[in-house]
Amino acid sequence: MKRGRMGQALGVKIAATGSYAPETVVTNEDLAALGCDSDWIVRRTGILQRRKAAEDQATSDLCYEAAITCLKQADVDPAEIDLILVATMTPDHPTPSAACHLQRRLGATAPAMDINAACAGFMYALVTGSQFVVSGTAKRVLVVGADLMSRTIDPEDKKTYPLFGDGAGAALLVPDKPTGAGLLSFQLGSEGCGGEMLCVPAGGTRQALTPEAYAAGQQYLRMDGRNVFKWAVRLFAESAKDVLEAAGKDASELDLVVLHQANQRIIDSAVSDLSVDRDRVFVNLDRYGNTSAASIPLALDEAVREGRVKEGDLVLLCGFGSGLAWGTALLRW
Repeated sequence: MKRGRMGQALGVKIAATGSYAPETVVTNEDLAALGCDSDWIVRRTGILQRRKAAEDQATSDLCYEAAITCLKQADVDPAEIDLILVATMTPDHPTPSAACHLQRRLGATAPAMDINAACAGFMYALVTGSQFVVSGTAKRVLVVGADLMSRTIDPEDKKTYPLFGDGAGAALLVPDKPTGAGLLSFQLGSEGCGGEMLCVPAGGTRQALTPEAYAAGQQYLRMDGRNVFKWAVRLFAESAKDVLEAAGKDASELDLVVLHQANQRIIDSAVSDLSVDRDRVFVNLDRYGNTSAASIPLALDEAVREGRVKEGDLVLLCGFGSGLAWGTALLRW
C-alpha cells in the first residue's frame, strides 16, 4: 500500500532556474575553532564547507537574488509573473510572508505565499505551482526555496551546527503541452507522529519564547539525528519506487537524480537502493551543507548550468525533512 498522496501534473515545464549562496564560506576548519571535530563532520556527513548569510541579510534577500537570476534566464519580466511561492522555514518575520517581501522587491503584482514543509518545502511548492499551471489558473509561477539555517542552529550543538548552511534556489514554471514535459508522477506525504524528531520548541503558540526558554536555547532546531537518518533512508527507498512504478518507469531510465542534500550517507544509500549509476546523482552537499528548502533548487540550478540535464530527460527529485514530511517527483524535463 502506497503512503502519501500520488498525483500527476503534465503540460508544465521548468523554463529556467536560478540560485544564490551568500559570499561567506565557513569551512570545517573554521568550525574546529568552535570545538567541532572536522574529521567527524566529513566522515559522518560528507560536508566540507557551507555558506553563511551576512548579518544584514534575511531570507527574502536570498530569494530575491535567486529569483532575479531565474527570471533573467527565462527573459521574463517580474510583471509577467502570475504567482509567487516561497518554500521556507526561516521567513524574515512570522508575518508578513517572505513571499510578500519578495513580491515587493521584484515589483511584481502577483499573489504570493509561503509554504513551510522544511526540507521538503521546495517539492511541496513545486507540486502546488504545477497544479496552478495545469489548471490554467497561472501561466508563469515563480517557485523559490530558501532558508537561513545558520540562524536556527545552536552553536553549542556540536553535532548539529556543522550540518547546515544558507542558500536559495528558484524555478519558473510555465505551460508546455507539445513536448510532454511535466511531473509524470509525484508523491507528497507526512508522518506527523515523528514531528518531535526535528523541531524548534519555542517561538510559536505552543511555547512562547520567554526569557527562560531563550536562555535554555529553545529557539534553536533540535534534531534526533540517528532516527531521522533511519527514517530518511527508508522513506526515499519506498517513495522513489512508488513514483517510478506509478509512471511506468525503471530507475535505469533516469538521467538525473537530485535528492535533498542532507547527508552523503543518505545519498549513498539511495544510490544503492535504486541501483542507479552514481554519475547520474547530482551532489553539492560538500560545498553547501544542508540548506533545507533551498537544497533541491540550488542543486538543480547547478546541474542545469553544468549541462547535466536537457530537454526530454527524466529527472527524479526528492525532498524530506521536518514534519516529518516528504515530496518525490519524476519530472520529464
